Amino acid sequence: MSTQDIPEENLPAEQDHAHGAVGVADEKNPFADPGLPPHEHRIQDIDERAARRSERAVAGMFTLSMLATVAFIAAFVTIPVDKSVYIFMLGHVSALNVALGVTLGIALFAIGAGAVHWARTLMSDEEMADERHPIEASPEVREKVFADFKQGAKESALGRRKLIRNTMLGALTLVPLSGVVLLRDLGPLPGTKLRHTLWSKGKLLVNMNTNQPLRPSDVVVGSLTFAKPEGLEEHDHEFQNEIAKAALMIIRIEPDDIKDKRELEWSHEGIVAYSKICTHVGCPISLYEQQTHHVLCPCHQSTFDLSDGARVIFGPAGHALPQLRIGVNDEGYLQALGDFDEPVGPAFWERG
Repeated sequence: MSTQDIPEENLPAEQDHAHGAVGVADEKNPFADPGLPPHEHRIQDIDERAARRSERAVAGMFTLSMLATVAFIAAFVTIPVDKSVYIFMLGHVSALNVALGVTLGIALFAIGAGAVHWARTLMSDEEMADERHPIEASPEVREKVFADFKQGAKESALGRRKLIRNTMLGALTLVPLSGVVLLRDLGPLPGTKLRHTLWSKGKLLVNMNTNQPLRPSDVVVGSLTFAKPEGLEEHDHEFQNEIAKAALMIIRIEPDDIKDKRELEWSHEGIVAYSKICTHVGCPISLYEQQTHHVLCPCHQSTFDLSDGARVIFGPAGHALPQLRIGVNDEGYLQALGDFDEPVGPAFWERG
């Protein structure tokens, strides 16, 4: 539809400023002002039905954004983390990640597309020349700014196009909820699980290499053996998380060489069990010096004396290695007599 098809009385009135005005070059201004091209009215400016169609299109995009945001939250709550889907060219990918990406992308795109379509079809597109003015704001300038703001608000038709206004406000209100929901993806609250491991009274000490329960005769003086709790297998889904807290160092020291009284009480015939996790940044400790009974963390050289309560004698570690109290069951196997009495690994702010 062109302007020739619209009755002349429906055409908007011409503005005072002339779009086709052309400046003249002279000695003071050697470059002539080409002026602005004549303004051409859009179909929405002269046909209210076309304007209504654009209004519904914009409102539809804002509504689509709201629905996508609701779908984002629903996907986050209902889709299991371990569920996967097959997508051509991508293979098997996380269903949750795909759902969150698609719904959030649609929500943001629909708001942007609706705003662009609104600006290009319903807001005023008439170009106006405005002379430059001094930086300081004079009363006249402030008055003009307020007048221009009111004029812009009027031309945006925000007050008159209530459908667009309400759907836009709804979309902009719901989209931030996506960010709030994503905060939960930082991880669940740890609760008290940092203070506890799989060790408990009666759990057997299992050799990490042979996967067999340990007897006191399996641990000789000067040896270093690594152990895990009974029932923890490498194919378990949570194996890495659990072994990172429960890994043990088993060392046999002559009872007369043990300096710390509690360490001796918690040992069995000189066999002591300490956490393998360094209390600096959580590296696994694996270097043992037989003559001094010192263990060294290979990451930052924190050194612990296993004959004196595993206290720190060198390096950045903040506190001694936690000791596990052990004994022997009726069948002659080494067993734990409880969990560690303090959190293993690096210090954390809730430690107490």
